[in-house]
Amino acid sequence: MSTPQLPLNSGFNFHSTATEVTHGVDLRGKVAIVTGGYSGIGVETTRVLAAAGATVIVPARSLDKAKRQLEGVPRIELAQLDLVDLNSVDAFADEFCRSGRPLHILVNNAGVMATPLMRDAKGYELQLSANYLGHFRLVRHLWPALQRAHGARIVMLSSGAHRRAAFDFDDPNFVRREYDRWTAYAQSKTATALLSVEIDARGSSDGIRSFSVHPGRIETDLQRHISIADLQAMGYRDEKGEIPADQVHTYKSVEQGAATTVWCATTPQLDGMGGVYCEDNDIAAAVDPGHKELNGVLPWATDSTLAMKLWSLSEELVEL
Repeated sequence: MSTPQLPLNSGFNFHSTATEVTHGVDLRGKVAIVTGGYSGIGVETTRVLAAAGATVIVPARSLDKAKRQLEGVPRIELAQLDLVDLNSVDAFADEFCRSGRPLHILVNNAGVMATPLMRDAKGYELQLSANYLGHFRLVRHLWPALQRAHGARIVMLSSGAHRRAAFDFDDPNFVRREYDRWTAYAQSKTATALLSVEIDARGSSDGIRSFSVHPGRIETDLQRHISIADLQAMGYRDEKGEIPADQVHTYKSVEQGAATTVWCATTPQLDGMGGVYCEDNDIAAAVDPGHKELNGVLPWATDSTLAMKLWSLSEELVEL
């Protein structure tokens, strides 16, 4: 079974910015958490949610960096969090829950991309740990605060890279198979999309709805582990190290890259919906594995049976 992927024809598109999709949205009195909200498209996500009136908590590994990046943005609160340290995840979530505040918007935006083989303290592959497992545990521990909102939205940052790999239930941490950083990244983003499906299945009765997002191709420090030579070998840079002219139109600005996240978090067009994968400020179309274009979502990222299976495995991995 797959989650229905029926585009809404929202009126927005590839070029729409985060500011444009929140025109007329009033978030005064709302509380949001944006992981990674001090880097890349996370900064723009934080800025636009705050501009619409929300109080935005930005958990960070480096509080000094977060303070510098978000200087001048109103209604910001900073807190310590390291997603690959489950004790840190618990401490952050427990402190927020003890505050008694409702959590109206949770944007799980933080992540790493195409890293060399690295492992967290438990031995889990780093991209799976940072992009997925830390966010899984965060959602679980913030559940009471999400329930208190009586209408919460969770936005999971997936990627079009999910097309490169389904989730490998037999060896998710590359213990037996040869490590490939792109396969590992893709698997973590498939997992993120599946998590959104299962969150929505479990949370909709409590008013907790979840969406996964492909933000698009954006040049940010997320790509810091990828060299120009790597990009040239894949055909993403020319001999001068620049984006080939015939590919420029496939890239978004940071303002455009944050738009689908913010749209999913705030738009009334998605009221009563959830568990869907979105791109370009609309619900993405379901496509087959042989699909050659860069749009759409593959069935292995929206299958509800796989989502339930992954939830159970994730509980074991993070010892819940």
